[in-house]
Amino acid sequence: MRKIIYLASLYSHPDEQVLQARCHAAQKAAARLMQEGNTVISPIAHSHGVADFLPDNLRLDGDFWMEQDLPLLARCDEMAVLCLEGWEQSKGLKREIAFASKRGIPVQFLEE
Repeated sequence: MRKIIYLASLYSHPDEQVLQARCHAAQKAAARLMQEGNTVISPIAHSHGVADFLPDNLRLDGDFWMEQDLPLLARCDEMAVLCLEGWEQSKGLKREIAFASKRGIPVQFLEE
């Protein structure tokens, strides 16, 4: 049976080029996990383009995105954290990891 994996990754940054690079890294990691036979939900890879259609006050609003993402994570078999530079300081990733841990969802850490 295929595992459904929630791919969490660092995103927010004031520099648009950094956002693009982080999205690219998430897309690449999602593709790798899919090629391994998993079903993958990657909020960054799947929502990066959607953010362009949101008002500026929501585009990088962590609480707004957690309302979108945590219900998806709750339905996954596993969580994978993409360990991009600075990931340990991310409030959003900490929140997602705590959410998964509280629900007994295994968490794995992936190098870029």
